[in-house]
Amino acid sequence: MTGGAAGKAGRIVLTRDGATLTVDPTAGGRFASLVVGGHEILVTDGDGPLWWGCYPMVPFAGRIRDGRFRFRGRTYQLPLTMPPNAIHGTVLERAWQVTFRRDDRVELESDLGADWPFRGRVTQAIALVPGGLEATLTVEATDPMPVVLGWHPWFRRQLVGAAAELDFEAHSMYARDPAGLPTGATIAPTPRPWDDAFTDLVIPPRLTWPGVLRLDLRSTAPFWVVFDEREEAICVEPQTGPPDAFNLAASVGVDPPMAMPDRPASVAMAWRWEDVAPRRPTSTGREGTRSRKAATGKPATPSKPPPTRRERSHP
Repeated sequence: MTGGAAGKAGRIVLTRDGATLTVDPTAGGRFASLVVGGHEILVTDGDGPLWWGCYPMVPFAGRIRDGRFRFRGRTYQLPLTMPPNAIHGTVLERAWQVTFRRDDRVELESDLGADWPFRGRVTQAIALVPGGLEATLTVEATDPMPVVLGWHPWFRRQLVGAAAELDFEAHSMYARDPAGLPTGATIAPTPRPWDDAFTDLVIPPRLTWPGVLRLDLRSTAPFWVVFDEREEAICVEPQTGPPDAFNLAASVGVDPPMAMPDRPASVAMAWRWEDVAPRRPTSTGREGTRSRKAATGKPATPSKPPPTRRERSHP
């Protein structure tokens, strides 16, 4: 894979309530920038498409060992996009088509490319909402196919000198072999740093840049990958299966997650942010009114994910 951040031509800018989200259809349909309260929270460039923004991982997330997997009695070989493995799907360098847009919402779609041996399309709906954003990915299959979906956001470690703090807890972490891929066994989470997949969440992910911003992450995906080994960025990735999910399923004789012609595969994600900058006292000496969430400590809860244009036309 080659190339860093794409040019600005063709990018779509969504705005709502002081937040600005830039989506780049030509660079894999990714979030190229997210500015909240004047702060850029995403990494906006990198040495190749894997290393910046927030991109959808379709039709597989994470690595596939040796780029090879079996499905319904046949073996398939994918390009080794991160040798010796394939990684993060087949659409992150593809140009997506914009099918709908307005000031605070965009919908895009793409086929799955010549490198994927099954026919199908993916739709992504992205919307800014009060205090956050919501997104969905949906794969509609012409051929039955294995599918794992997710997003790969690169969050900045530092915002105006504040280092990101991650609150996250899960019962289970996937054990990794010497190649760094899951064995299929789960263990109690080990101390950080992590480049690991988790399931059975206890505390959903929350990133806080003290005195600046708080970001709660939610998803319908039951798995999360956390990569916090880089000094300048941290990744917190919702996925519908762990890395190498197709081979892990085959090793125990079960079907992987799938999309069928009559059964699309989908996942939803929601981010909620809150300004946590120190508040000036009011004239009565009291702090300004705090939100109910801030006062109670209750984490943000996503509202219903935005329906796609296709879903809206078929109630």
